[in-house]
Amino acid sequence: MKIISFAAIKGGVGKTTLAYNFGEWLAKKGKKILFIDLDHQCNLSQTYDVYGNEEIGTVANIFLQQGEVTINHVKNNIDLIAGNMHLDDIETNIENMTNKNMRLYMWLNNNYESLHIDQYDYIIIDCHPDFSTATKNAIIVSHDILSPITPSKHGFDAKYNLQDRIDDLRKEAIEFSTGKSYVTATLYYIANLVKRNTSSSNEMLAAIKDDDSVIAVIPEKELFNRSNLDEIPVVDMEDDTRTYNRNYNFFQDFEKTFAEIEAKL
Repeated sequence: MKIISFAAIKGGVGKTTLAYNFGEWLAKKGKKILFIDLDHQCNLSQTYDVYGNEEIGTVANIFLQQGEVTINHVKNNIDLIAGNMHLDDIETNIENMTNKNMRLYMWLNNNYESLHIDQYDYIIIDCHPDFSTATKNAIIVSHDILSPITPSKHGFDAKYNLQDRIDDLRKEAIEFSTGKSYVTATLYYIANLVKRNTSSSNEMLAAIKDDDSVIAVIPEKELFNRSNLDEIPVVDMEDDTRTYNRNYNFFQDFEKTFAEIEAKL
């Protein structure tokens, strides 16, 4: 099983869209996926028409360490732990607790067998665009971190910002008896929303040309950008013959790109 977090410091870089489509692509390949929605905007949960309420045990219960957490079966090969719109308030409430960054780690360990966590090939975590407690929890449990970067000054600067923060967390989250860090994830970047023949995109492509940490380039395409808003993943769009024929090159590139991402993780 692999745990992958989609994280970014800057909003609007396509993080949730990438997480959603990568999970759907893996599920279509026969992999079993568990999504965990740690973005208090809950866009991923709402894409699957799952809304946190008193009857649904959301990610809030992981951080509060109380109540049951519901694993919702939302689609063939896809399950989801719903987000909670008050997660930022919960983060504030547990801010002074010594184990605040280890809550997801402890929950996974405590429920690995009882909730059959081992049945999943991938756990995919969608983080809020920040480096708060929930994001730190996700990074600590992850094998890999995928962070979208976009062709803008602040979008590309966020690459270094995230790396610095993860390095600091690596030094902070230490198992005291061994001195080893709980943070073992590899950080990769995905160049996203890349436009054709624009100066900002060309500059970014030149800057990342020899950067092995950037494992994919995804062009700006309306089909892709609107997929989670329209609640139709790209892999399902392919089933429409007319759409597929009109966008044949896009679908071919999409398949190749996601296959390359999976191979590098």
